Amino acid sequence: MKTFVNACVLTVISALPAWSASVTNKDGEAAVLVVVEGENRMEVAISAGGTESICPSGCFITTPSGDRIGLQGDETIEIVNGSAVVK
Repeated sequence: MKTFVNACVLTVISALPAWSASVTNKDGEAAVLVVVEGENRMEVAISAGGTESICPSGCFITTPSGDRIGLQGDETIEIVNGSAVVK
């Protein structure tokens, strides 16, 4: 029984990154997103061609072009010409 519980816990822990929104920067230069989760505000820099996982439990982001988007945490986002394309 203990082995089964450990296996379940490991499965949940390994799946956590899949619940985060994935942001890929398709632009030729770094993009900075403003991410607000609850009362926490931070800036996330994504290098050209880079991908970051953000917002595991939902958040709001502001893109370099000024777009403001609410995320649940399971989206795939591409930054193209400073704007966000949510898939």
